[in-house]
Amino acid sequence: MSQIHTFILTFNEEKHLARCVESLSGQCASVTVIDSGSSDKTLEIARDLGCRILANDWVNHAAQVNFAIDALSDEEGWLFRIDADEVLDKDSIQTLMEAVEAAPDGCDGLVVARRLYFMGRRMRHGAIEPSWQLRLFRASKGRCEQRWMDEHILVEGEVGRCGIVISDKNLNPLTWWTQKHNKYASLEAIEVLNSIHHFMPVEEFEDGQASSQAKVKRFIKLNIYLKLPSGVRAGLYFLYRYMLRLGFLDGKEGFYFHLLQGLWYRSLVDAKVLEIADYSKEQNISILEAIRICTGIDVRS
Repeated sequence: MSQIHTFILTFNEEKHLARCVESLSGQCASVTVIDSGSSDKTLEIARDLGCRILANDWVNHAAQVNFAIDALSDEEGWLFRIDADEVLDKDSIQTLMEAVEAAPDGCDGLVVARRLYFMGRRMRHGAIEPSWQLRLFRASKGRCEQRWMDEHILVEGEVGRCGIVISDKNLNPLTWWTQKHNKYASLEAIEVLNSIHHFMPVEEFEDGQASSQAKVKRFIKLNIYLKLPSGVRAGLYFLYRYMLRLGFLDGKEGFYFHLLQGLWYRSLVDAKVLEIADYSKEQNISILEAIRICTGIDVRS
C-alpha cells in the first residue's frame, strides 16, 4: 500500500494551519511544514499537531515547493501539496489513499478539484470552476517549474484525475488579500517582461507533464491575452468573466471578486509592466535593474 506524505508551506499561518492539518487526519503518513520565518504561533501549532518542521528562507513559491520536494526525496509513495489556508474537503468522493491506489501504471500525477471562497462565498462562476490542479504526485517524479508566478508541478509520466476536492477558505481580511495581490502583480509583471526580454530561462510544459487545463490556460495567456493591447485586455477579461462566464451569478461577493481579481489585479500588472519599462528607458538602465528598483525584487539573486 502506498504512503502519502503531505507538505504545507507556511508563513504566519496561525489562523489556518490547525484547520488544514486536521482535515488531513488519518489520510497521510506524515505532514511536513516548510516555514519561511513565521513570527506568530504557526510553529507552536505545527509542533502540537505532530508535524515535521523545516525552515527555508523565502525566494519564491517555486523554490519553496522544490525545497519541500527535495526534503522528502527519500520518502516512498506519493506527495500531496496543500496550502495552509486550504482544507481537504469533506465533499471528496475519494480518500487520498483511494485516489493513489486507483492511479494506473504510468500515471505520475493526479489533479484535484479546487474550490475558491471569497468573502465567505464559494466562487462557482466566472471561469473559476472547474479548477483542476496537480497537487498529488509520485515522490521523485514531480518538480515545480521555475517561474516567479503561475508556476505548476510537472511530472515525468501521465497525469490523471481523481475525486479529491480541496477548498481555499482564507480567513484574512480584504486588506490582506489586496496586499497579497499587489505582491503577486509584481511577480506577474516580471513574467510578462521576461516573455518580452528573455532575461531568464523558462521551463516549458514540454519538459514534463502538467494538467491539460494548465496547458490550455498558459497557451491562451501567452498567445491571446498578452497579444491584446495593454490597458484594454484587463477590461475585456473582466467582461468575459463577469458577463460571458456568468460571474454575476456569484452575487455581490462575486462582483467584488471578479472586479478586483479580474480587472483591478490585471490592470495593476499592466501598469507595473509599463512603469518598469519606462523607468528602464528614462534612466538608461537594464530591465533587471529597473525591476529591482520598482518592485524591490532582485531576479538575479
